[in-house]
Amino acid sequence: MINILAISGSLRAASTNTALVVALARNAPPGCHVSVYDGLGRLPIFNPDDEGERTPKEVTALIDAVTRADAVIVSCPEYAHGVSGGLKNALDWLVSRDAAVGKPAMQVHASPRSQFARAALAEIMKTMSFDLFDGQDLTITLLGKRPQEMDEILADAASIALMRDRLAAFSSFVCTR
Repeated sequence: MINILAISGSLRAASTNTALVVALARNAPPGCHVSVYDGLGRLPIFNPDDEGERTPKEVTALIDAVTRADAVIVSCPEYAHGVSGGLKNALDWLVSRDAAVGKPAMQVHASPRSQFARAALAEIMKTMSFDLFDGQDLTITLLGKRPQEMDEILADAASIALMRDRLAAFSSFVCTR
């Protein structure tokens, strides 16, 4: 069983990115388990003085979740041509840890227009030594959709097949590491 931790970089209640990672968890193919990390909004702002023995419990929970996972999936909105502050903060907490080193990772997208954030996130994750599943991202366009519309798109047979296909390919990538 491949255990994947999915992280949404959005804190919005009706987040398209969160809807996408939840749908991935719901539609994971056999042999693949996806759990959704929901602690992004509880992380304190990164401060190197609070590492080590002073590491906040919310941060320890994130580090432990990434460490235990076989792989990580990240879905991030684009804000001002960059990665959301909440997601960047979470990644900053992981920088001086071994949790990300060599960890297979894949980006998934709820918007086809997030090209700047995709590039920025890839750069950050490569710098942190994540093992990126390059060129194999998943995009399901949910941008501008209301929750009911998102649910319909994510429940569509073609969307489910695409999610399962991408997760199966990513799982194969993880198994080769």
